Amino acid sequence: MDDDGTDNHPGSTDSEPGDHAVVLGAGMAGLLAARVLARRFSRVTVIERDELPEGEPKFRPGLPQSRHAHILWARGVELIELMLPGITGKLVGAGASLLNSPRDFLWLSPAGWFGPLHGAEVLLSSRELLDQTVRREVLRDGRITIRGGTTATGLVAGPDGRSVTGVQLRHGGPLAARLVVDATGRASKAPDWLTALGHAAPEVTRYDSRLGYSSRYFEIPADPGRRWQGLYVQSRPDLPRGGVLMPQDGNRWLVTLIGNGEHAPPVEDEAFFSFARSLRSPALYDAIRDATPLSPPTAFRNTANEWRHYERLAHWPAGFVVLGDAVCRFNPVYGHGMTVAALAAETLAKEIRTLNPRQIAGAARRIQRRTTAAAAVPWQIATSEDMRYPVTKGPPPDRATRILQRYMARVMVGANADPAIAGRFFGVLSLTAPPAVLLDPVTMARVLSKWRLPATPETTDYPPHHGPPKD
Repeated sequence: MDDDGTDNHPGSTDSEPGDHAVVLGAGMAGLLAARVLARRFSRVTVIERDELPEGEPKFRPGLPQSRHAHILWARGVELIELMLPGITGKLVGAGASLLNSPRDFLWLSPAGWFGPLHGAEVLLSSRELLDQTVRREVLRDGRITIRGGTTATGLVAGPDGRSVTGVQLRHGGPLAARLVVDATGRASKAPDWLTALGHAAPEVTRYDSRLGYSSRYFEIPADPGRRWQGLYVQSRPDLPRGGVLMPQDGNRWLVTLIGNGEHAPPVEDEAFFSFARSLRSPALYDAIRDATPLSPPTAFRNTANEWRHYERLAHWPAGFVVLGDAVCRFNPVYGHGMTVAALAAETLAKEIRTLNPRQIAGAARRIQRRTTAAAAVPWQIATSEDMRYPVTKGPPPDRATRILQRYMARVMVGANADPAIAGRFFGVLSLTAPPAVLLDPVTMARVLSKWRLPATPETTDYPPHHGPPKD
């Protein structure tokens, strides 16, 4: 085993499950699941298809979206800190930023500019730094090892033919385990593996707003007069173009341009700047027009919301659980994926805290249903907003959803300027507060009596509290 805890001998396997759990995937969902399982299992092995980088944080193919904007909302920051005490300070010490949204941003919402209001905490860093730091902290637990460059090709069935007692490795044969957790994300083969064991494949609900990303890094230019840390120009259904600028470790800005359908942003150099100039406000273009690019633009198009409904299956194998994007993935523009992974890990910890490994394997169906429930609120947020865009493919909104959309449009107007509504709105968006806080009688009365949609959309280039840059 290497100093970082990585096992470089993928061929070594166990023939008996014993007190052993296997996690497939070393992304955020897999690493946090391994951390939690190590409290109840004497050995946890993480199987990762990629060779994991050592030294400085580096891109790896298993996280293609890592080159684009990521945020960790307040609830995710809180939960990961509880699981890995001290990690927030280590991330900030390595160059991550802990900011308040929208206070520290220039943020043009569909309803107008947010004022400098206190909302919710967000942690911004490169995904490479975040994953490497989490991985190192997880591997401080000697019960956890990672086998990089190793691929699982299927599940190993128990004597009954329908339960799970391990995984089959491409090079190394079977690896026995009392519990197998699939956290392989969008590439998960769990539906095929379940049918191979005689179980049904899950139903799938999908909403695709045809959103595209184009991202690149810039060196942060010196500007002692700059009073903001990040910038977000949101799109609207009538102008489905937007962009976000976030500070990253290494004195860099990550700029992600966003567009739906035929407005997908380009990856050509000059076209990247032209697209930025076409947004609802010139603020983002003004910020980057004289900045030094550090990378070429990179595209990402696999952004649909997709829920594989494992929780609806009538029968479920003992010894198997699916977590993270392998169950439910979201349009990444809302920034919820990593926080939902932390919520699922928290639920997993609660479900197994009094169980031994054999009991945990037998409780897999209950664990599957309860961990999946962590996705319900962010799914509602992402899909109800995506349904506003005419290009979105998926089940049409029902009457209740349309009423909620109209109400939330007024909430957004209020959140731009009203500290009380902004606090509740960002509490829900950051997943620290339930949606009910926006639907209680006092809040609804405040929204409906005080805040209405403007007759014409706001077209102010800059918010009143920030003027354009001085030449």
